[in-house]
Amino acid sequence: MCSVDRLKRIAVGLAGVIALWSFIWATPAYAQSCAPATTQGTAPAGWETYCWLDFSAYNDSTARSGGGQNFSFNLNDGSVLSFNLRVTPTNQTAFGAIAAPSWTGAAVGNTAFLGIPGRPVLYTATGGSRSIVFSGITITPPPGAPAVTAYSFVAADAESTNDGENLQFVTNGSGWQILDQVNPISGNLYPTITGAGTSTFTENGVAGTVGGYIVASNSPTNVQVNMQAGGLQGAMFAVRFASIRLRKTITGARVDPTDQFNFRVTATSNGTALASGTTSGTGNGPFTATPLSLASGISLTLSEAMAAGSASALTKYQSRLTCTNGTGSSTTPLPNNVLATTYVFGTLQFGDAVICVFNNAAIPHIRLRKVLGTIRRFPTDQFTVRINQGASVVSSSSSLGTGSTVSGADTNLLQLIAGTTYTLDEVMSGPGSLTQYNAVMACTNATNGVTTTFPTEVPGNITPVLGDVITCTITNSRRGSNATILVTKASTVLSDGVSATNPKALPGARVQYTITVQNTGDLAVDANSIVITDAFPPNFTLDASTPMTMVQGTSGLPAFNQTTMVTYSSQASGGTPFTAPLGSGYNSALRGLRFQPTGQMAAANVTTGVSYFSFSFTGRVN
Repeated sequence: MCSVDRLKRIAVGLAGVIALWSFIWATPAYAQSCAPATTQGTAPAGWETYCWLDFSAYNDSTARSGGGQNFSFNLNDGSVLSFNLRVTPTNQTAFGAIAAPSWTGAAVGNTAFLGIPGRPVLYTATGGSRSIVFSGITITPPPGAPAVTAYSFVAADAESTNDGENLQFVTNGSGWQILDQVNPISGNLYPTITGAGTSTFTENGVAGTVGGYIVASNSPTNVQVNMQAGGLQGAMFAVRFASIRLRKTITGARVDPTDQFNFRVTATSNGTALASGTTSGTGNGPFTATPLSLASGISLTLSEAMAAGSASALTKYQSRLTCTNGTGSSTTPLPNNVLATTYVFGTLQFGDAVICVFNNAAIPHIRLRKVLGTIRRFPTDQFTVRINQGASVVSSSSSLGTGSTVSGADTNLLQLIAGTTYTLDEVMSGPGSLTQYNAVMACTNATNGVTTTFPTEVPGNITPVLGDVITCTITNSRRGSNATILVTKASTVLSDGVSATNPKALPGARVQYTITVQNTGDLAVDANSIVITDAFPPNFTLDASTPMTMVQGTSGLPAFNQTTMVTYSSQASGGTPFTAPLGSGYNSALRGLRFQPTGQMAAANVTTGVSYFSFSFTGRVN
């Protein structure tokens, strides 16, 4: 650039620049590295895959010598880029290595590809013609990897090509392709260009604040850079083979808030980590690993593991891997929603721009807990909370404590199956009855936005999905003082004329029905108030000749008297009036009975538990 302001800046800064170069000349050559920019700016997608060469070890006097300066760059996939670098003129200072951006008006480093580390710019000190010749460009793969036959060599305008200046790149590889037209710091002026798609690409300067170009040639072994500098001019270089970016997302909540994940790309041959990342916080991401730009065709393995300090194992999560390729013409096989925590990706093809995402969703977890809103009905009342799948109890936990204090009765988080329906309920643990309590259920989900339907009653059903981490609480409040009657009926086959050890309810079999009455409340039942009516099943005939029986249990009722306490119905419905005679034998005329015990049924209590009695009669299966 040759503007007046620029010439002033040259005059002021030249002494310091020359001093810096003198220091560099005194530094012995050593293996260099390359690195991507830290910030995209206006750079195109895939900006992280440009591995910009750091020329901190550049020695101008060596580079101007007949043998030039040999360089080797350790690339981030374990391979090594090597070449010989010669510059002209040989009789005076040619270039120095400086940081990007080369000045405040340069496009690269100010508008795109920001924060490139090291000293990637080979920079002129004075006006005139300059050249840089890269020869013997080779990439040596890491041990065990195949030879590198394709790579991309990138060249960029690192300064401002203004009126009277030019910048030319010549390759013996494929024709130069424009990767980016880098915006100027202001306005919309660019140097004029010729030779895109050919072996010689040229920028011719124009007056004003201009942008610049970044171009690439595939697999060259020799590249020459020619420039005409009005004062200061510069170029910078990168290597690019193919790229892969590994990201991590989480669906729903973590099983435990401390859970974090490591995810990485490694060399399949030796396990060397090439790019890695770690999640943080409690968000869902995406979290990103350092983008990996590959110059060798090594096989890659993608994997993830729990980070140190996590409470949960990786098996608590469902892990799926999906990859996409920005290069539509590529034939590289890509996993799509594959269940995996480790996946051998294989080798990338030249030009691949792959993005892979490990997504983790918590396998559904449910925790069922118990609390009391009031004190217990009886001090001995204890509860068991249960998670059931059909008729099977998947998990249960019983309570301890007295009054309103509950310890235990907490299943803790239980891993379940997504899409499967579970029933959440409770039963008494030991004596007592749930009829003495009003119960409600309330559930929360650590995953926001999930539409899983929660039960509110006990028992209640729930069908969890991936990502659910659910806690449900059953709260019981004691009902007021009461007498609560529960009536149940059961049948027992006594004989069937076929099997003496395992009789069945076959036609002609004798069967006994037993009706059990319980008072679970803390108050006695009003005297003489219990009336039980029972309509016989259509296929049952009462045996009037077999006496009925009563077990008083803990009811406190007086002795049973069939004659005064039991009456019979001949109505088809088995109901009123209960005036039919008992008769004898198998009396098919009787279709129902009424049982009215006398006396006052006792209350339940802590000593005897639930108050109960039972009543039995016998008949035949028709």
